[in-house]
Amino acid sequence: MKATTLRLAILGMILFSPMGVDAQVTAELNAYWAGMAQTVEDGDFEGYSRLYHPDAVLVSQGSGTSYAIAQALAGWRQGFVDTREGRARASLTFRFTQRLHDETTAHETGMFRYTLEPDVGTPRIVIIHFEGLLVKKDGAWLMMMEYQKQEATEAEWEAAR
Repeated sequence: MKATTLRLAILGMILFSPMGVDAQVTAELNAYWAGMAQTVEDGDFEGYSRLYHPDAVLVSQGSGTSYAIAQALAGWRQGFVDTREGRARASLTFRFTQRLHDETTAHETGMFRYTLEPDVGTPRIVIIHFEGLLVKKDGAWLMMMEYQKQEATEAEWEAAR
């Protein structure tokens, strides 16, 4: 009986230690990014939109401005429609170089690789350095700010494995 109690106590310390919480948050964030990638691949505009806080902001170094995510989403919508309706194939993958978080906030730094292959026209592949600022609300992670920085090289992408 004492051995069982001791094992349960040790298991509890492991599961509820900061290391256990850190691993749980990392797993949740990994699931968030995987979900984002899946919505792009599926052409699920509504699902993708729900991954952002309603007050989220897109910061674009390339265009030298920032604006509400609603405006950015409006500009991205057609790519989702084309993908959903089979006129294009899209994919999105992420690699991270720094991940800072606690149980309800996260700042993720890395790169994303977005590919859009239309049935007609030229395929587009971009690799962008980015930062994401996320909050956890009602058990779900939401992006508050997406900062798209400069384009990354293939070598930078490979180095971020």
